[in-house]
Amino acid sequence: MTLQPGLMLACMLGIGFLAQWLAWRVKLPAILFLLLAGIVLGPATGVFRPDAMLGDLLFPLVSLAVALILFEGSMTLRFHELPGIGRAVRGLVSYGAIAALLLLALSARLIAGLGWDVALLFGALTCVTGPTVIAPMLRTLRPNARIANTLRWEGIVIDPLGALFAVLIYEAIVSHKEGHTVGVFLGTIGCGAIIGALAAWALAWLLRRQLIPEYLQNFGVLATVLLAFSLSNTFAHESGLLAVTIMGIALGNIRNVHIDDILDFKENLTTLLVSSLFILLAARLKWPLPDGMLWAGIAVFLVAQFLVRPLTVVFASVGSSLSWRERALIAWVAPRGIVAASVSALFALRLQELGVAGADAMVPLVFILIIGTVVLQSATARPLARWLGVAEPEPRGVLIYGSDEVARAVGKALADAGFRVVLADDSWDGIRHARMEGLATFFGNPASPHAERNLDLTGLGRLLAMSTHRERNSLACVHYRREFGREKVYRLRNLAPHEATDRAAIAGNLLAPPLFGEDMTHARFGELLATGWRIKSTRLTPAFGWSDFTERNGAQSVLLFGVDEKGNLRVASAKRLLEPKAGWLAIALTPPAEPAS
Repeated sequence: MTLQPGLMLACMLGIGFLAQWLAWRVKLPAILFLLLAGIVLGPATGVFRPDAMLGDLLFPLVSLAVALILFEGSMTLRFHELPGIGRAVRGLVSYGAIAALLLLALSARLIAGLGWDVALLFGALTCVTGPTVIAPMLRTLRPNARIANTLRWEGIVIDPLGALFAVLIYEAIVSHKEGHTVGVFLGTIGCGAIIGALAAWALAWLLRRQLIPEYLQNFGVLATVLLAFSLSNTFAHESGLLAVTIMGIALGNIRNVHIDDILDFKENLTTLLVSSLFILLAARLKWPLPDGMLWAGIAVFLVAQFLVRPLTVVFASVGSSLSWRERALIAWVAPRGIVAASVSALFALRLQELGVAGADAMVPLVFILIIGTVVLQSATARPLARWLGVAEPEPRGVLIYGSDEVARAVGKALADAGFRVVLADDSWDGIRHARMEGLATFFGNPASPHAERNLDLTGLGRLLAMSTHRERNSLACVHYRREFGREKVYRLRNLAPHEATDRAAIAGNLLAPPLFGEDMTHARFGELLATGWRIKSTRLTPAFGWSDFTERNGAQSVLLFGVDEKGNLRVASAKRLLEPKAGWLAIALTPPAEPAS
């Protein structure tokens, strides 16, 4: 049974969304569910046949989608961050990556029988990890900060570099197959590099002078990327992917160009493209696979997992400060992702048209490697980290934005209850007092680029925005929604509800749930502390419940937090009233004791 093209495309988008949502729920890379969905729709059932449905449009659509994916990934590479990412990461993304490329190419050559040209291309595509598969795995794995930073930086830096390796090898294969000389190959590389650099410079010039209004910037960047890709291919055949990769790297490193909104738009667009593209590409897989390719793919996966990655990590981390336990976990974790799946399918289409031997086997090998690494590592990395003793505990800690007496009092109460607490603020006076009280601190705005590079969020899972700056509180809440989740971000009101008129109110999509009840504000909390109110923590029992607590400490007591029997922190807010139970630790703001008569 086949569906109409319009209905099939709509279903593909819906299935892509469900796969992304399921990946978010179970904290696994979305690529796994997207590929499985494509395999079910394509070779398993025959419902979706991309070649028959799209015809001659298949190659151009895949090419444009891959161009946008490579551009978005390339924009994340920052040259100024490379010297500070550590010896191990520098090794992994330089000579380590080259070693992995060669070893993977050798395994594909010896095991799958690929020609050296296709084998080298396979090695270039599969030597990369990428942030889209590393980030969700780290959320589940939760290793210590040194491992997490090493794996995260490796994925971010090697993603565009791996794409660049693959594009260069692909250009060499195409030039050789079409009888081009070395001069033509170099001309192709030069054309792509020049057009990409010029497009980035022109776009930066327009953005820096604000000649493109903000509401048209994303549209303009999208049009420029596709135009640069198409023009480069017109002037020099197959140079477009190199052009957009160079364009992304250049635009991401030009100073005084605000690209945060562009990155957000491209990230959202890439999510849509990746979701659709992976389903489409997986649906094109032929079943049964070419003779012997299934077992060859499994063998290549085993060699990559148990031989290539460990050797690469050992080679790249010589002289680093990583312990052998940390190196062991890093050697185990290397899932493959977007670049490998999308670019391999695009190159395979083109190489098959050129009659390159083994091109049809490259995609099954890549997909088997992707599925194998994601499934195996997702299932075993967390137990391995615990066994090695390099896993962090559950992210139960609290990041507090603010360092005045209110923030310090709340932070001290949570720290005394056994939670990791970090106070972040750009007020040195408050930070100094917090340090004197024994609290962990970060001097700076927690929503700043400096914080992204230097604020250690290991073990932290909530944000309490409690500064005296209302707008900065809202900004911090929006910033940390992605990191912690919308339900783990709270703010302490700076204005009472009746004071927040339409003229003074902040848009609802920028607000987080208010802390500690409808009428609690930062100013009122501070006034209560100044008049003798104190934060008390009491373990409730069947014989001494919350009603007994309020009877002893005053009916005006304000419940702030509850810690249940499993050690989970419950936050009292205007949107969520807590009902403390026996066995809970109740943390409340209590009035001063009345003098004895």
